Amino acid sequence: MRILGIDPGVATVGFGIVDATRQKNELVRFGVISTPAGLPLSRRLVQIYTDLQELISTFHPDEMAVEELFFNTNLTTGISVAHGRGVILLAAEQLGVPIFEYTPMQVKQAVVGYGKAEKRQVMLMTQRLLGLRQIPRPDDAADALAIAICHARSATSLLNQERVFDPGRYDTR
Repeated sequence: MRILGIDPGVATVGFGIVDATRQKNELVRFGVISTPAGLPLSRRLVQIYTDLQELISTFHPDEMAVEELFFNTNLTTGISVAHGRGVILLAAEQLGVPIFEYTPMQVKQAVVGYGKAEKRQVMLMTQRLLGLRQIPRPDDAADALAIAICHARSATSLLNQERVFDPGRYDTR
């Protein structure tokens, strides 16, 4: 299964593409979509939308995993990121890519094993799980790869592989 992980933003959108099986995750590509600071928000959103459509059309992901928004202290930045996230979801939906959403805590739990892990721990485990020589840079791309790994671990688990739980299959009587 090919997974496109997305770390939403407006100035920078991180992306990471991973081919996932039950046995391992293999890196395909990672990077960022960047928009110039001087552009009006509407033009930045069009660029994100267009670049994401091109990314999807080029790499043909089976599913897309996106980080849910987490509002910490700066509400204005959060609203701007929400706009970017909206066009990201729109582009995937229009191209028929199923979308899955994860909180930062779910990503940390899946990658590190601890939902309150520090960013550096997540980056190091992402590097290790993908067998990379260095931590992926920039941080937005590393975050996107962690999101893809989170989804890979969820999507390739025994129960989710079938996508439907069959209680009779696990009957122990």
